[in-house]
Amino acid sequence: MGWGLTFGKESNMKNLIKYISFPILFVLLLSFSGCKKSDIGYIKIDGSSTVGPITEAVAEEFNSKHRDIKITMGTSGTGGGFKKFVAGETDINNASRKVKDIEKEEAEKNNVNMTEFEVAQDGIAVVVNKDNNWVDNLSSEDLKKIWNKDSKVKYWSDLKDGWPHEEIRLYGPGTDSGTFEYFTEAINGKARNIRPDFTASTDPNVLVLGVAGDKFSLGYMGAAYYEENKDKLKVLKVNGALPTMENVTGGKYKPLSRPLYLYVNEDSLKRSEVKEFLKFYMENAKSLSKEVGYFPLKDDIYKENLKRLR
Repeated sequence: MGWGLTFGKESNMKNLIKYISFPILFVLLLSFSGCKKSDIGYIKIDGSSTVGPITEAVAEEFNSKHRDIKITMGTSGTGGGFKKFVAGETDINNASRKVKDIEKEEAEKNNVNMTEFEVAQDGIAVVVNKDNNWVDNLSSEDLKKIWNKDSKVKYWSDLKDGWPHEEIRLYGPGTDSGTFEYFTEAINGKARNIRPDFTASTDPNVLVLGVAGDKFSLGYMGAAYYEENKDKLKVLKVNGALPTMENVTGGKYKPLSRPLYLYVNEDSLKRSEVKEFLKFYMENAKSLSKEVGYFPLKDDIYKENLKRLR
């Protein structure tokens, strides 16, 4: 039988159907439709707005060399990202805290196995308005008095005599944020233990604008966002230390320094585009995390990450 058929003509298509069994026809049609699509790899990422800038920087550099791979990234917060990740909706979750047991259990229910990679370090910056000239340092105890669920602090003068009798207006990350969970646990002793009367947002730019526009405000955010906006904000010492690279990596900026993570779906790791992206990430995280205002890890950790990938 001859195969000189032109598939653009209806009569010839009928001839094809006449001579070919349905299973074979189905496979052929799939092949023909597949030929029309370009071979594009996809990587879906969500999670922490803190880790986001590092991953964005890596993705941008990666795409300059691998234009055939499409990377989409959301920033719904560490907790919001984990909701999608444990349901198998994303390949990678950016996280500014470790995965919780309840999230692991949900992942197991959905047959999602994960691998954790530490990628950088961060300090949580405590910031005030540029015109604030009465405070330069707050202790952990001061911060607990302000932010605790049962806080009695309303005015700056409640913290120290001589400070303005003006209401402290508070700004912080939203409840789906890993920064929110880390800060509340480190300062108040229990994650999510916090007073309710503060302006919350998963978008750090909202926090920056809020503090920058209010002389008597106080807020907290990832140190990289302060660095990006230090012309608009004033950063405070916490227990006598600023969130500098030396203090964060040297262990002096306590208790507000922390590691940052990627969580990867192990099924996704079987795809070459995901594995190549992660390999590129670990090879370049040291320089790119520093470039966007974060603090790189020791070389040995990145080498170990690469070894695990292989």
